[in-house]
Amino acid sequence: MGAREEILGRIRQAVRGAPEVEIPRGYRTAPPVDDLAGLFAERVRDYRAIVHVLPAAEVPAAINELVRGRRMVIPDGLPPEWSEGAEPAGGSLAELDAADGVVTGCAVAIAETGTIVLDTGPGQGTRAQTLVPDYHLCVVLAGQIVAGVPEAVARLDPSRPLTWISGPSATSDIELNRVEGVHGPRTLEVIVST
Repeated sequence: MGAREEILGRIRQAVRGAPEVEIPRGYRTAPPVDDLAGLFAERVRDYRAIVHVLPAAEVPAAINELVRGRRMVIPDGLPPEWSEGAEPAGGSLAELDAADGVVTGCAVAIAETGTIVLDTGPGQGTRAQTLVPDYHLCVVLAGQIVAGVPEAVARLDPSRPLTWISGPSATSDIELNRVEGVHGPRTLEVIVST
């Protein structure tokens, strides 16, 4: 008998005869505030992302101003009005690396954590398209923002490749020196469309 079996045997003996207890699984799903878009924008800013909260009618013009003249990766299914000012970049790894950035939508966004989730759906691009360029401009529609992680998980298909983004890519070494852009885009800019 190994240590694992011995420990499990002791636990079984200790709980033998104990009554069955129902474990409540009622997770909190009510929004912490009425303004999910405002909370999401605040939390994303906390991660050092650049955030713009705009009325839906102003979003295409803002995107085109931000991408004008830049070589941008334009994922399949991205609304055409979101990329009119960009010069499309190619799709090979070398072309992705040479691109100025990528513009995408998202699958869902989480207000409490300031997290954006991509699932490679229309307008979201492949994982390489969103991780290789040094700049990521992501458009989040107000209807895509949920309060917490349980609501986000309920909206997602676990069979799809998921990328969870909480700010620009960053890591710290043992001396806590922050380095950005190691595992993905160094700059994350988010437009929240209200």
